[in-house]
Formats: sequence, structure tokens, C-alpha cells
Amino acid sequence: MTSRPRRPAVTFILALAASLLLIMQAAAAVLAAEPQPIVIGALMPMTGPVAAYGQMTHTGIQIAHQMRPQVLGRPVRLVVVDTKSDSVEAANGATRLIKKEKAVALLGPVTSNRALAAAPIAEAAQVPLVSPAATSPILTQGKNYVFRVCFIDPFQGQAAARYAYKNLGKRKAALLIDVSQDYSVGLAAFFMREFKRLGGHIVAQAKCNTGDQDFSAQLGSIKQSPAEILYLPNYYTEDALVARQAAELGLNLPILSGDGAQAPELLKIGGPAVEGFTFTAHFHPESAQSVLAKGFLAHYQDMKQQDRLKEDVASFHVLGADAYLALLDAIQRAGCTDGVKLREALASTKGFQGASGSFDIGPDGNAVKSAVVMQVKNGQFQYVTTIEP
Repeated sequence: MTSRPRRPAVTFILALAASLLLIMQAAAAVLAAEPQPIVIGALMPMTGPVAAYGQMTHTGIQIAHQMRPQVLGRPVRLVVVDTKSDSVEAANGATRLIKKEKAVALLGPVTSNRALAAAPIAEAAQVPLVSPAATSPILTQGKNYVFRVCFIDPFQGQAAARYAYKNLGKRKAALLIDVSQDYSVGLAAFFMREFKRLGGHIVAQAKCNTGDQDFSAQLGSIKQSPAEILYLPNYYTEDALVARQAAELGLNLPILSGDGAQAPELLKIGGPAVEGFTFTAHFHPESAQSVLAKGFLAHYQDMKQQDRLKEDVASFHVLGADAYLALLDAIQRAGCTDGVKLREALASTKGFQGASGSFDIGPDGNAVKSAVVMQVKNGQFQYVTTIEP
């Protein structure tokens, strides 16, 4: 018996399937040949009370990514998670980036409270975490995989006290401290310790909480004291409101603060009341001398001229860039993205010429670097001096 000939439709379908198989195999071969991206997670407060910090830091990271989009011959893919200025969100975000996104390292969180929430998760997973701006000294204590590219509060508090005592000649200080923020409480303690060591006196202390709107009672008690300077170790919103209400009460004391004051919102909220407002900070363009710093500033100004950025470059921009670039430098020196080897490379960072200046990172995870003092003059942040560690 003779076999029946195949129908043309069946032959066509088989030929089409074979062609599709060849196309899929070719596509798979191309994909296999392309280098897989290195995923880096970014935990930023893009919304919430300190959103300005996150947005500035994120901008700095994006510019740095444009400057160096690859490492080890592989593209870098940034995955950003909004912490919403909340510690629980920061912890959840760290877990998501490590487990779901397979991030080899984390940039951020930006502030100390949120970084303290995310750090244990990174530590347990042996995934390096590099905070751009969390200054609390306890962040890195007892941790092997937690780092920062900013100075720490013991030095910042000492620098502020030295400036108040030696540069301004003040001997009696008052403080208004946001007791709901670890950053504020710690910075206040370091300022007071150094100010008293130098021979100064703390003549008044008052407390407030994040979100407070009325500071008249605290400022009234400070006005009754013999204080010669007011130290506000708080974030920009409270600092600006305190400055306005101090002016309304006729409390004409020079105001000194920390790096948490440096945000455009300080000027917007404070208005004329923050004229003369002084604070310690991480960076000013006048102190940017390295090739990388100049390259970063050129990129930033180009984006500003294109109307893609409105504000002037500030510390959080350059610290975001430094966190990203120092991490990529460590990946390059490690020769891989293995957590243990990457941790060793970060801990041996020496003389890194970053956007904010030169710094080392030691085995304790802390950066050793100078601080600058800045002041609001004519509605702008202007450089005053540099204080070395």
C-alpha cells in the first residue's frame, strides 16, 4: 500500500517551526554573548519630610552613572526604591533590592535613621551598603558590610564647636535639639562635648520634634539666657522655621547648624530670616579641585543650562556621586561583584579623588575627610572656610 503524500499546509507549518527555532537559538546566542548588567540598588527618600535630600542625592548618582555607566566591561543598572523618609520602608526596600532585584550593593539610605534600619539587612546578606550622607557614628559600628563616603558626626560636631569658639569667639551657647532624630541628638552631644572642652559653656538647652511648627516657648527660654550663639543640629525644615520665629521674637543670635541644613528648602522656607545662617557641610565648588570633581561639575552645569536642573549644586549631589563612583572603583579593584571581595576593596579605599574631595575609607567603614563651613549670603550658600580632620 502506498503512503499518502503530506499536505502542503503541514509541510509549511513544519518549515515555519524550524525557522522559528533557528531564530530563537540565534537570539539566545546573541543574548548570551552580551554582558549581563550589574545591578546596584539605590535607597532614596524621594518623598516624605526629607525628600529634598533623596532627590538631590539621586541626581548626583544619575550624573555619576552617566559619567561611568560600565564597570568590568558590564553595564550598570540602577534600581531606585523610595524609602518615603520612613525606616520601615527603608528596611523593606533593602530586602526587595537584595532578594528580588539581586543587587550586588546598595547606595543609601541617605539619613542616619533610615540607614540604621537598612544596614542589618545588608549585613546579614553580605551585600555592601554605601551611604552617601548618613553621619551617625553607630551606623558602621559592629558592621563589616556598611560604609559611608561622608564625615561622621563626632568630627562634624567638633568642627562646629571649634568654629563657634575659635573663629567666632563665642563662649556661651544655647541648643534647640530635635529629640526625635538620632542625628540631631548625637550631633548636639558632640558639639557640646567639644565646646565645653575648649572652655565654652552651654547655658540653655531646649527640645523639639520633627514636624513641630511652633517654637516660641523654646526660643523664649533661650532669649532669657546669656547665650551668644544658637546651635541647631536639625534638618532644614525645622531649622528654617526656628530661624523665622527667632527673628520675629527679636532673638538676634548667630545661628549655627549641621549638614542637615543644606537644602534649597532652607532658603525657600526661611526667606530673609536665614540670612547669615551658618552650617557645616561636605562640599563647596570652591573646594573641588580633582579631575573627577571638575568633570562632575561640568556635567551638572550642562544639565542646568538645559533646564533639567533648577538648584545649584550642593553637598548631597556630590555625595551621591561619590557613593556611586567609590563603589565602582571598588568593584574594579575587586575584579568581581562577590560580596566578600567587594567589601575588602571598599575597606581598603585610599586617596580616592571624589567629587567632594579626597578621602580614605578604613576597615571601620568610615570616610576620613575635611568639612567646610558655609553661610547664607544674599540668598545663596557661600563658602566660608575648611576645617581639616
